[in-house]
Amino acid sequence: MSVGLRALANRWRRRLWHALFFRMLFGERAADGAALHGTRISPTTCIENEAGLTLGDDVFIGHFNYIEASAGVTIGRGTQVTNYVSIVSHSTHRAVRVAAGLSGAALEAAVIRAPIAIGERCFIGPHSTVEAGTTLGHDTLVAAHSRVRGQFPDFAVLAGSPARVVGDVREADARWLERMRQGGERDFLNAKGAEGSQKAQKF
Repeated sequence: MSVGLRALANRWRRRLWHALFFRMLFGERAADGAALHGTRISPTTCIENEAGLTLGDDVFIGHFNYIEASAGVTIGRGTQVTNYVSIVSHSTHRAVRVAAGLSGAALEAAVIRAPIAIGERCFIGPHSTVEAGTTLGHDTLVAAHSRVRGQFPDFAVLAGSPARVVGDVREADARWLERMRQGGERDFLNAKGAEGSQKAQKF
């Protein structure tokens, strides 16, 4: 088979796979049966204990995420969960490592189990982990590769492992809005592109 035919076959295989297994469709149902017209969840996202997951509308949950909701996970309206994110409402690492010889109530006490509440209009960057007992305020931005545990206020920018507050989204938003008022994002990007081209021509 020629390279051209192989390339054509591969392109169609990717398109078929995308249509069957990766295409995201609008429309989900909340735990109480209410229609969530604007919510999208990738078919590649794994949800365990789905009955414990409470979603607002207009939520986006991308590819290859893991959500474990046995202790309860709430994700507010308009929040985006990107790709390769883990949201886990319980952990057994202490039970496995330290309390392996225990049983009953003692073993259960070694299990970390607590609900997670993610506010409205949050953004969870790729390869992040949100651990049991975490509360994220509205409009929180979690940077990629963050490990999040604890209580965080509205508008926080979180980064690191463990994640800490490193900024306030309102500051960056204000700068962006000011650029829009002064001529628009397109003009800003065109100016940056021209600046980059001029630098390249000097070399």
